[in-house]
Amino acid sequence: MPRLHSFPPVADEQSNLLILGSMPGKESLKQKQYYAHPQNAFWKIMGDLVGAHPTLPYQQRLSALTAAHIALWDVLKTCERQGSLDSNIQNETANDFASFFKNHPHITHVFFNGAKAEQSFKKFVLGKQKLPPLKFVRLPSTSPAHAGMRYAEKLQAWKTAVTG
Repeated sequence: MPRLHSFPPVADEQSNLLILGSMPGKESLKQKQYYAHPQNAFWKIMGDLVGAHPTLPYQQRLSALTAAHIALWDVLKTCERQGSLDSNIQNETANDFASFFKNHPHITHVFFNGAKAEQSFKKFVLGKQKLPPLKFVRLPSTSPAHAGMRYAEKLQAWKTAVTG
């Protein structure tokens, strides 16, 4: 089974909230871009919330996130997985969140993009890495595999969390 590696974080010194996925999917890894699958609702949601529209070039979308003080990363540094489904993830290792939060002291809120990100964070990070006081919230997954919720419902949940 292939060993996969996540991307570096997208963040700057003004970031005050962090959105965490589990591990980039097959299309994201191929394009070397967060949430690259065209059916993933992440960029559509971020477009509606902070102007990071999916039609913008990737670097402009990332700039729109950082301008809105949003950091983006994945819980897992490496894993093994066939395909893109979170349920196929095995042999995970977590990213170094202790160092990340030390270098980004303004982050107070962590939002999980779906259940797997939250479960992985609880299993591999909480209680194992030194973290500052943080507020944690799980949001509905933007993945096309999470089709049981309409876009409007996902957008409302994300809007309430991300923009207050």
